[in-house]
Amino acid sequence: MKYLSQFGHYILFLKKSIGKPEKFNIFWELFVRDLYKMGNDSFGIVSIISIFIGAVAVIQIGYQLVGSLVPMYVLGRIVRDSNILEFSPTITALVMAGKIGGNIASEIGTMKVSEQIDALEIMGVNASRYVVLPKLVASLIAIPALVIYSMFLSNLGGIISVSLSGIVTVDGYLTGLRMDFDGFSITYALTKAVTFAFLITTISASHGYRTEGGALEVGWASTRAVVQSCIAIIFFDFILTQIMLYK
Repeated sequence: MKYLSQFGHYILFLKKSIGKPEKFNIFWELFVRDLYKMGNDSFGIVSIISIFIGAVAVIQIGYQLVGSLVPMYVLGRIVRDSNILEFSPTITALVMAGKIGGNIASEIGTMKVSEQIDALEIMGVNASRYVVLPKLVASLIAIPALVIYSMFLSNLGGIISVSLSGIVTVDGYLTGLRMDFDGFSITYALTKAVTFAFLITTISASHGYRTEGGALEVGWASTRAVVQSCIAIIFFDFILTQIMLYK
């Protein structure tokens, strides 16, 4: 019953939070601020993780191919598809769940316990829409953009790894990288990225908005937001894969 109650609160929270902004100029100002925080401030961590994901994938998959009947240039295709279909969208989303999700939950939770949310409601403002909608729209732009950036860097990391390890020649790896590319892979990855962005933002905001108490409760709300966002990402990763790749 506890989980059903939480899910019901979440659905009602979405109903209140999603809609036309009451004052567009205020919404735009908050949106630009949140977009900068989510996107620009995340480039560093996404860059490091993406490059090493591609580099490690080359070494591990190349180790499996050594001595097999599969030509080594196929390594480029396998790593490319792994990065685009799974590593870049899913791992980037998990990292953003910790970075963005925790920040959203703690920011809104602090506003709630310091009665800033109550003050907005007293003034007749839809407080949930005011604090959540700019963050949601910003995340729906920032996270897919970071996933595209991650795709590029992970494949670049693979090229760097090949040139350093000598598992296969760089020309051979690039041949595999260009082999039989299906544009639907990008559509699939971006669909996952948009879904994950929605889940991270709304779940984290919901936990922050329901915070009661003080600083300790804000910390717990942030932790629960990150954990539940990660679980939701993994669950919907499976659902979307089943629906989109096995039609």
